[in-house]
Amino acid sequence: MRIGVVGMGLRGGLAFLAHRPEQDIRVVALADPDESVYARFREKVGDDAYVTDDVRRLAEQRLDAVFVLSPDDLHEEHACLFLEAGIPVYLEKPMAITIEGCDRILQTAMRTKTRLYLGHNMRHFQVVRKMKEWIDKGMIGSVKTAWCRHFVSYGGDAYFCDWHAERRRSTGLLLQKGAHDIDVLHWLCGGYSRQVVGMGDLMVYGDLPHRRQPGEKHRVQFTDIWPPKNLRNLNPVIDVEDVNLMLMRLDNGVLASYQQCMFTPDAWRNYTIIGDEGRIENFGDSPGSKVCLWDVRRQEPTLTYDVPHATGGHGGSDTLIVEEFLRFVREGGKTDTSPVAARMAVAAGYMATCSVRGGAQPQDVPALDPEVVRYFDEGQV
Repeated sequence: MRIGVVGMGLRGGLAFLAHRPEQDIRVVALADPDESVYARFREKVGDDAYVTDDVRRLAEQRLDAVFVLSPDDLHEEHACLFLEAGIPVYLEKPMAITIEGCDRILQTAMRTKTRLYLGHNMRHFQVVRKMKEWIDKGMIGSVKTAWCRHFVSYGGDAYFCDWHAERRRSTGLLLQKGAHDIDVLHWLCGGYSRQVVGMGDLMVYGDLPHRRQPGEKHRVQFTDIWPPKNLRNLNPVIDVEDVNLMLMRLDNGVLASYQQCMFTPDAWRNYTIIGDEGRIENFGDSPGSKVCLWDVRRQEPTLTYDVPHATGGHGGSDTLIVEEFLRFVREGGKTDTSPVAARMAVAAGYMATCSVRGGAQPQDVPALDPEVVRYFDEGQV
């Protein structure tokens, strides 16, 4: 298997997990406009690796699969390029920055019968999978309501020092960052958002003065700088919200909410899922965290799951999602991640962003063509 990579940015290292020469699986080519990353790429996969600044040339390299890890506003263009070429695609989340972009990708994959895989690695988080297991076993009865609080200490480093800070490049962080958690809430609650409403604001980063000049290059680095006012090298344009609150009514009647803050001193997600016979909640979202279940009337949980330690990025989920993608390329079949679910997460986040910027008016989330849903739900056959 010959694998290509588009983009060596924040998620570029993900593709190296697929480089397994002992299994005859090799990462052999890269497209990235930044020539300074070529040496590192070749150091990882071999001096004979093909590198180019033109993504169209990458599509001509007789590839068996490609990782599309480029900035969000390029996902639609790049994914469709490789799908049209008949090359199976790993597409990093979010699927695209508009609903129309997502739908074009889905239609292209369906028309060309080329395999499309979405990189929602949180479906492989041990915390999330344990919660899903307990829900599917009926341990809290029928899910009725849920919420997620997301604390993002690294918000300044990761999202306000580069292109993420610009609406034209990301739409907003309720879509870009929120796509992960919206997808998880949909998965755990067993439905997709039908109606959403949002409120948000740019409360901190919009007033910070230490910005780069337009055109000045900057590579994102995660630091311990605190508080946010001490940050330097901020993006020249900052026009996305750094606090967002979102309410969702799902198509199965479940009510859910999502809250994110990009200037907290800690970093983790807290999910609460409540059914008619109990509730579950996590404390921490990485190895060493806990998931607790209550199913009787008392303060102490009935059951506690200690999340075991794991190797690899994002608590081992990066390794697991790459393995699932490689299996999908070779064998096809259903996967734990879903192109339909990825589109619905973007659609919910996009419409909630419209609500944020339109006076907190409720917004309906556009449904997908049932034929498209059937095609992907049945394993893209």
